[in-house]
Amino acid sequence: MSEPLTTPGEGFHPHLGDAAGEPKAPLRRRLHHIRADALDGGTAQTSGMRRFAAISGGTVGSEKLWMGQTHVAPATSSSDHHHGESETAIHIVSGHPEFVFIDDSGPRPEEVRLRTSPGDYIFVPPFVPHREENPDPAEEAVVVIARSTQEAIVVNLPHLYALGQENGTPPA
Repeated sequence: MSEPLTTPGEGFHPHLGDAAGEPKAPLRRRLHHIRADALDGGTAQTSGMRRFAAISGGTVGSEKLWMGQTHVAPATSSSDHHHGESETAIHIVSGHPEFVFIDDSGPRPEEVRLRTSPGDYIFVPPFVPHREENPDPAEEAVVVIARSTQEAIVVNLPHLYALGQENGTPPA
């Protein structure tokens, strides 16, 4: 038989201490339970999206990992952005978000649109400009994100092209 869910205040936030007068336990010496309703919205944001941290340096003391959720409203597009040095893995939970980037591996840069479904995964390498779009007029898209840095790095950009590549023209 399984145990009941952890109750807030029963040791799943060790940095708070378990009882009055008990010293704070080191963040990296215990497991942490982050409830769905306790995600932290105070993380890096991009217009058109709402990011919520679950696992981060600030929430649980992680040193090499950030994980959380992103919500993209119906008929919304995020700003163009990249995630700095972070490798980013994305798992589609609901909706059909689209991920847009510029593929410059051929003779001419071309915009690529990855159309996804629940259960799909996306990998975003470090420093690759992209944006998320939710073309559905009624359904919010929700994804779970994991990053290789302890906090969410978000660098908002004026466009998808790297500097000097506006309008698909490679730099001179």
